[in-house]
Amino acid sequence: MALDFGLRRLGVANGDTLTRTARPLASVAVSQGAPDWKTLDRLVADWSPARFVVGIPYNAAGLDGPLTPLVREFASAVERRYARPVELLDEHLTSKEAEDRLRQRRASGERQRRVRHEDIDPVAAAVLLEQWLARAS
Repeated sequence: MALDFGLRRLGVANGDTLTRTARPLASVAVSQGAPDWKTLDRLVADWSPARFVVGIPYNAAGLDGPLTPLVREFASAVERRYARPVELLDEHLTSKEAEDRLRQRRASGERQRRVRHEDIDPVAAAVLLEQWLARAS
């Protein structure tokens, strides 16, 4: 399961190591640096992931960004809460890729409504998970 942490929302995606595919699941509210744990608990119970991939926000130079310490703290909390391994993966440009994918789907007519911020986060988590799956092969 991939988690794309932000100050307002947490994008969640689930994947399969056999098919090497990922799919967006949900956008979970974040308030005061913490996600809605009840909602995340339900998603984890429903999907029972073996591990978590958390996007870590490095800047273009590969250095820590302003959110990096908060994301590291979040990743530690996830590992403690769910007792499963957590891997950090550079999330650089995943949101941009997600937005591009959603806009392409809208332009092709596959998607009817306009792209909103809460739509981007779970797709960004799926992009992150696809990157992790590609590296794990």
